[in-house]
Order: sequence, then C-alpha cells, then structure tokens
Amino acid sequence: MMENEGEKRQNRLISFLCDLLRGVAIGVAFIIPGFSGGSVAAILGIYEKLVGAIADLPRRFKPSALTLLPIVLGMLLGVAALIVPIRLALGSYPIPTVTLFVGLALGGLPSVTGKLRGERPRPVHLGVGALSLAFAALLAFLPHGSAVDLFHLGFGGYLLLVLVGIAGSAALVVPGISGSMLLLIFGYYEPIVRLVTEELFRGQQIGICILVLVCLAAGLLIGFFGVSVLMRFLLRKFPRGVRFAITGFILGSVPAVYASVIRDTGTMLFSSPWYWAVSAVMLPLGIALSLGLFLLAKRKK
Repeated sequence: MMENEGEKRQNRLISFLCDLLRGVAIGVAFIIPGFSGGSVAAILGIYEKLVGAIADLPRRFKPSALTLLPIVLGMLLGVAALIVPIRLALGSYPIPTVTLFVGLALGGLPSVTGKLRGERPRPVHLGVGALSLAFAALLAFLPHGSAVDLFHLGFGGYLLLVLVGIAGSAALVVPGISGSMLLLIFGYYEPIVRLVTEELFRGQQIGICILVLVCLAAGLLIGFFGVSVLMRFLLRKFPRGVRFAITGFILGSVPAVYASVIRDTGTMLFSSPWYWAVSAVMLPLGIALSLGLFLLAKRKK
C-alpha cells in the first residue's frame, strides 16, 4: 500500500512538472507575434483538458483549479523568464528564431491530425479547414494600430483595456489566432511589452502600471472563461469540424508569423547566406524535436 501511495505521489509530481513545462510553451507562444497559445496547447495534447478545466471552474472549482494551476504557473514563468531573451533573439535573428518555432509547431501536428483518422472527411469539414487557414494567414496583413499611450488613459481607456484583454484571451483559447498579433493590430502590443519589461522595473508610475495590468487581467479572465465554455460546447457538438478548423488555423499561422516578423523587424530578404543557412537548419531541427517528443509520449502512453 505504501509503495502504491509513493508511486501515485511520484506520478502526480511528474504530471505537475509536465503541465508546468507545457504552460511555459504556451506562454512563449504569446510572446511571438503570429503564434497562438491555443495552437501550442492543441499540439501538446492538452487543449481539450485546458478548455474543459476553465469551463468547469464555477461548478467544479477545486479539481479544475488544480488542473489549471501548473499550466497557468508555467505560462507566467514562460512570459517572465523568456520575454527578454526571445525579444532579443527576434530583434537580432528573427527568421532563424521564428523558423525554429515553426518547426516545433509543424512537428507537433500529428497530435492534432491523428484524431482525424478513421473517417473520410466531409466537404463541410474541408471547407471549415480552408476558411480557418485563410483567416489565420490573412490576419498578419491587417494594418497595425498606432501605439497607445498607457500612462494617459481616461475611464474609457481603462474599459477598452478590459475589452482588449477579452480579445487577447479569446485569441489564446482559439488555436491559430495569435493574441500578440491582435494586440499589434489594436496598437497595444509594444506599449504593454515596454510596461512589463521596462517601466514596471524602474518603479516609475507604479500605480498606473498596476492599474493597467489589473484591467488586462480582468479582461483575460472574462475572455478565458467565456470562450472556453463556447469551445467546449463546439468540441462536444462538432468535434470533427472543430479539429479541422484547429488544423487550418495552425497551418495558416505559419505564413502569418513570417509575414509579421518580416514586416515588424525590417528583415531583408537578401541577407547573409549563413543567416538563411541557419534558418534552413532550424526548420528540420524544430520538426525533429517536436515529432520526437510526440512519438516518445505516444510510446510511453
């Protein structure tokens, strides 16, 4: 009996650490314009678990909160620990950096597409997949809004921050739609990143910084819950159609992230040959890493 209890405790710890690392990956996706936290959750095989836990919070609070705890902690750790190095990497080597993440996303696609086997796709499912792919790809070509001054907001500005948080969380929950991309379009991405990485640590106007983050957090919580309830309903009612849509969104985010990075970093297409050689190596490396982890997890299961 004691041995079984020890094994259960060890399994719970391993599960907690795995979900923590998955949360870190989801948090990293939020930093890179064009990538979606929902896509990463789907690729890592925890999308339905994540959506179900968020939707069940009101009626099954404790088990749902325990399910979400390591994922949310991982997301916060991922953003806090990696926002500066990833921003530096995107500034200095944008295409190789993004190509590695694209490879990781493509290598994990079997975890999503594997659930589509066994039944011939209907035209409506293919149509949904094509539409979601086109929507995710075109999102990168929408014009970006001018940067918002977060330190001179009125009541309406703070209310708008809550709505922006709702939109950002919806993009996090829906695979393939990037929360950071939406923030760029609305003009909030750079100001929020500067507030978190610079202004907050300088200790200047700390009250305004906290108020801005509280408004965003309120919007994120509202959006997380509302969209999760909707997505769980759709997954139960139209599981095959939703999975085709998720696949389309993930594939559509690949050209979107390249278009976004080239436009925002000013990357020249005629750069050093070594630069593009490293980029070419990053794609199969990312695919191999992600696919290897998927096959290992499948074998262990």
